[in-house]
Amino acid sequence: MTSWSILGHTAKVLEDRRDDYGDPADQFKAIAARWSITLDTPVAPAQVALCMIDLKLARLAYDTGHVDSVVDVIGYAALLREIRS
Repeated sequence: MTSWSILGHTAKVLEDRRDDYGDPADQFKAIAARWSITLDTPVAPAQVALCMIDLKLARLAYDTGHVDSVVDVIGYAALLREIRS
């Protein structure tokens, strides 16, 4: 895949996920609330995105060619701005 095709694919995935799960900011707030309980420490929505990026990077360290993980890193990074707004 070229960089442009990966970006286009990522945009489609983000659109599909928005249709499936609703507003990303709301979803990341809900995840942050759950993780705050689980971890017994406050977690912000942006931290959820950063942790998910870290998860995907760890997976990419194992298999650098896994396209879905690359797409997910790009997607979570793109959502950071929206989540913080």
